[in-house]
Amino acid sequence: MASPNFSSVPVLDYARVSSPTLKPQFIKELQHALINVGFLYLANVPVETDALVSYIPRLFDLPQAAKDKISMVNSKHFLGYNKLGSEFTKGNRDWREQFDIATPHVCRAAEGRGDPDYWNLWGPSQWPDEDLLPGFKDVMERYLLQVQQLSYDFSALLAEALGLPTAALMQFYDRDELMQHRGKIVRYPQTDSETQGVGPHYDAGFLTFLLQASGHKGLQVQNLTGEWIDVPPIPGTFVVNIGRALEFVTQGLARATSHRVVLPPGDTVRGPRYSVPFFQNIGLDVKLAERILQFPPEILKLRDARGSVGATDSVNFTEFDRETSGRVNLIGRVKSHPDVAERHYPELFKQIFPNGVPAQVSAY
Repeated sequence: MASPNFSSVPVLDYARVSSPTLKPQFIKELQHALINVGFLYLANVPVETDALVSYIPRLFDLPQAAKDKISMVNSKHFLGYNKLGSEFTKGNRDWREQFDIATPHVCRAAEGRGDPDYWNLWGPSQWPDEDLLPGFKDVMERYLLQVQQLSYDFSALLAEALGLPTAALMQFYDRDELMQHRGKIVRYPQTDSETQGVGPHYDAGFLTFLLQASGHKGLQVQNLTGEWIDVPPIPGTFVVNIGRALEFVTQGLARATSHRVVLPPGDTVRGPRYSVPFFQNIGLDVKLAERILQFPPEILKLRDARGSVGATDSVNFTEFDRETSGRVNLIGRVKSHPDVAERHYPELFKQIFPNGVPAQVSAY
């Protein structure tokens, strides 16, 4: 039996899912990864990545004016471009440049109708001018939709690994036209002065699928005893991790694992580090505390055998026991991007920052 603690992240072969003889072993490996690690590599996934990867350097090489034109501060959906150092995690600046781009969605909130403010969290993306980067929008949207389908298919496997019916998690997603999933394209420049690419944190939703789009190390996860473990790029894989919402609805069976990106000086791989995370969301109006899943006793014993998780450096997204998913996510975005919040969510901004944005922002 594998040890509950871990010193590396397991690699699972997604091709085994299509084999009746190999799938049971995949499910067993997935069960261990979910309960004891919270992270895994997934190889042989049916997602085309080469076209997107070829665009990434050109995206960041766009003229600064073109990037500023689609700045996130223009978007109440928190979608768009962020300059270096404009996002905060655990009180410190994240030294990364990024574009937040989501799956296609029409925002359902209307002015003056009394709709929840968090409905505005989802809406259309901002895109660079097509003549500056021809074909990028089509490639990015195609990629996001492929990962979206992978994420739903993987949710069914996850349910099976936890002893549930394969459709057990579908109740947490809304109708297709009311769902949106978020992606980022991130550039971490090499630097000798900064160390925090992104600080210790959890992800909010159910699942994250990360494409490490260059050969740089930097991603680290915190194991059961609090030790930081490297998750280096493995060509042809996605890194998959559990979000706080999934941890909550599985009563801690599937564990959200604290993670960060560090920027070690003098990396042997020259140039910036690129990554493309995809964050699978759940319905905005879902209150997780109202939807209780029942697990077989033998599955619960596996959680108990893991023992207590030691103190971690991440504390964000703690409101799932009392707030809707949309509200939890909106609070997180306001704390991470106070400039966007001050413009588009002034009342919530004042609640969270009653004295204005402090010099040291405590995002998480």
